[in-house]
Amino acid sequence: MSNGDNTVDLGDPQLTARVAEGVAAVEEMLRAETNRGESFVSEKALHLTTAGGKRFRPIMALLASEYGTQPGSARVIKAATSVEMVHVATLYHDDVMDEADRRRGVESANSRWTNSVAILAGDALLAHASRLMSQLDTHTVEHFAETFEELVTGQMRETIGAGEANPVEHYTAVIREKTAVLIASAAYLGAYHSGASAEHAATLKKIGADVGMIFQIVDDIIDIFSASEDSGKTPGTDLREGVFTLPVLYALQEDSAVGAELRGLLTGPLTDDAAVARALELLHASTGRAQALAAVQSYLDSVESALDTLPQNAATAALRHLAEYTVRRVG
Repeated sequence: MSNGDNTVDLGDPQLTARVAEGVAAVEEMLRAETNRGESFVSEKALHLTTAGGKRFRPIMALLASEYGTQPGSARVIKAATSVEMVHVATLYHDDVMDEADRRRGVESANSRWTNSVAILAGDALLAHASRLMSQLDTHTVEHFAETFEELVTGQMRETIGAGEANPVEHYTAVIREKTAVLIASAAYLGAYHSGASAEHAATLKKIGADVGMIFQIVDDIIDIFSASEDSGKTPGTDLREGVFTLPVLYALQEDSAVGAELRGLLTGPLTDDAAVARALELLHASTGRAQALAAVQSYLDSVESALDTLPQNAATAALRHLAEYTVRRVG
């Protein structure tokens, strides 16, 4: 799916080249727009911005722009850059809330400096994103305000916890608000600023949201069920942090001996290696993985149905391939 130079192969050479060119333009604008004002601000804001990342949101915006009359235009690049800035800003804030010490292979900002500096660096990026959006139009600013409200709601929902709510519904709402919303926003703004029809822009926004759900649930399945040599991650990282994702929540609801033992074991973060190993063993014996995969399949079906309503061009084929590839990562 990805070549060594970080170009994503989209199945069509011309489309791949156009999107790669667009991503390079986003990278350039990201650096230039973040490297403004006082150096003690820009140095901190550039820390995670230049640490890389998959730039999945700009790729989504550029693909969605293929449905308009001006694919990859300057306005699309500006919109894609704004969304990526917001995404990186949320990483700074997430690291403070999660007390993370690594992010994208570099020290997290809060680990390198302090929580206050990390929060302010995130705020600086939000200021830059707001400025770029204001250069586009008020509709984009309004869209961003709604998107950001949803992001904050998701972060707050996660922080407060499920309480009396159904744990699966709570988890689904959190990832819809925290992860899916920005991928949906990238797709919508890419389509809108390329001059796509309102109908196509709305369809692409929904596709973006569903792809975001697929991405997150697949990551959560990999965290529990993949061998570390395959995923490059230590299995059960979420369990150690007391974060119970979709496959775990389904397993906990199971009316079986496995479910009962898991409910006794998973009452908070697991610090003991033997307890983590036992929890993973129980999860492998549960229906958690199968139920989480069924949820992934339902989002994939939704993406496929939406794609069927779009013009059947290279971008549609690429979006279909991207969604299916994500699901195949589970193995």
